[in-house]
Amino acid sequence: MRKCLALALTALLVLSLAACGQQTDNAGNAESEVTETEEPEVAADTDSESADADLLIRQTEYGPVQGQAGDGIGIWYAVPYGAAPVGELRWTPPQNPETWTEPLDCASPGAMAYQMASGEAAGTEDCLNLDIYAPDNAENLPVLVFLHGGNNQTGNTRELIGSELVINGDDRLNDGQTCVFVTLNYRLGIFGFNCLPALHTEENSTGNYAMLDVAKALDWVKNNIAEFGGNPDNITISGFSAGGRDVMAMLVSPLFAGKFQKAIAFSGGMTIADTDDSVSAIAAAVAPLAVEDGKAEDETAAKAWLMTDGEDVKEWLYGVSSERLCALMGNAGIRMSVFPHLYNDGIVFPKEGFDTSDYNSVPLIMLTGSTEFSFFDYGDAFWDSDEASALDEDDLQAAKDFANAYGSDMYRIFNAQCSAEKMYGNYDANIYICQVNYGGADSAYTIAPFGAFHGIFVPLLSSENNYSGLYDFSEPAYQELSAIFNRYLQNFLSNGDPNNGRMPNWSPWTPENPVSLILDAKPDQEPVIEYLSCEDVSTTYADIIARMEADESVSEDGKKLAIANVMNGRWFSDALDEYYGNPSLWK
Repeated sequence: MRKCLALALTALLVLSLAACGQQTDNAGNAESEVTETEEPEVAADTDSESADADLLIRQTEYGPVQGQAGDGIGIWYAVPYGAAPVGELRWTPPQNPETWTEPLDCASPGAMAYQMASGEAAGTEDCLNLDIYAPDNAENLPVLVFLHGGNNQTGNTRELIGSELVINGDDRLNDGQTCVFVTLNYRLGIFGFNCLPALHTEENSTGNYAMLDVAKALDWVKNNIAEFGGNPDNITISGFSAGGRDVMAMLVSPLFAGKFQKAIAFSGGMTIADTDDSVSAIAAAVAPLAVEDGKAEDETAAKAWLMTDGEDVKEWLYGVSSERLCALMGNAGIRMSVFPHLYNDGIVFPKEGFDTSDYNSVPLIMLTGSTEFSFFDYGDAFWDSDEASALDEDDLQAAKDFANAYGSDMYRIFNAQCSAEKMYGNYDANIYICQVNYGGADSAYTIAPFGAFHGIFVPLLSSENNYSGLYDFSEPAYQELSAIFNRYLQNFLSNGDPNNGRMPNWSPWTPENPVSLILDAKPDQEPVIEYLSCEDVSTTYADIIARMEADESVSEDGKKLAIANVMNGRWFSDALDEYYGNPSLWK
């Protein structure tokens, strides 16, 4: 029974973070076949503009694209911003796509980047494309660019549907057009991140290929988004989970200086991988393939060979099939040691990582849920191991709940508070923090057992999402929170300040006033907007560990198993691993 539950939870997590490609959007449901019709004879230029509007044809620097008409919006799917990174281009900076002259059909969702899905390799390496959502007659609107989650190994542009983001319905506080929304596909897994030395024998070569893809996509947005009604000088970069961490990493990258004017990190936090450690871990992961192909007698020798910069290593790597490479380093579970990426190579990211004093300072929102670790904890395969099975049923559940409670507390401060504390002295723009408590154990609206989970913000922005099976997000209190947050978002996208004088004040975070906007609802205190406020919900890793030590709700055996096998080695667990002496997971 426990094994079935764990498998179900793991599947839910994968679906939540990576399988949004199976969704359809509201505009798509209302789609009708677009055909050319006879128009009265008028001046040639007027006729052309009318036809283009009807067909949703827009001109890009590489060629025209034809989109899909929705209810008050247009959508263009899988618009190319780079050439297919295949063959000799597999591990190179993204190149321009070949130009075209006839309108490219962009009326249907494209394939996702190559990745593992349900245990099988899926998608395509020809993945350098983006989706655009724009209101009808959009002109000079703010642009919101979104990076999906999935540990930089899985995911696609369908994680966040933009239909409701760009034009809001009558049931929301904000009305009219809000933004042009762009969401990106880019190289994932070892195709997007590979720092093995044989691939980097030339000066200024980097293994952060996915970040080069994102940089090229942002250049495309700058050069082309005006055709879709967006303001190329008002771009906000945003992302969820891995995408949020990528956004945070862009704030220290010289490559991204000037490419965006504002930033939003949903469940992001600061993670940079040491390049030397990453070379060792990737070589260990690839070594079995080299042994299979007769390049070495055993994995130790294969790893040593893969860590050299020989042309023979490079030639072999380029010859390995996509399917074999795709399967490597799966199930990373927010552990950098399993799949190292975002390398501090001194090229895309500084050697000192987030200890730099040189940030790309732009107005920044960081959002977290209060129960961020629930999916990762309850779905962890360790709970089906023989060690965990030695606990009785009650103690096993207590151990899971222990890991969820304290892992979530660590994960939420990692996502926002700790980043603000590190950045503040060298960051020359306002930082705003938001915490969603709705659904958590202390909320009047609980979402058992997951609480205010990793991704709790997604239904705030789109009623079409992968979390509808967890909870009825049409609940009026949640919908009011959605309307409120969207008003803050609209203000922020417009000018970098979420406040407009009519909403409860969202104070910037400072060391002297370390507050977060708290999103929650209370049935006896409606409407929500009348009591929404900022609160100081900060804590420290030391305080969390002290509470863990004093917790008697779980046996010592259960506590030790949770700490050493479920909470260990995660983005947020450096202080925990040091205190409890957990061994390093790096190879």
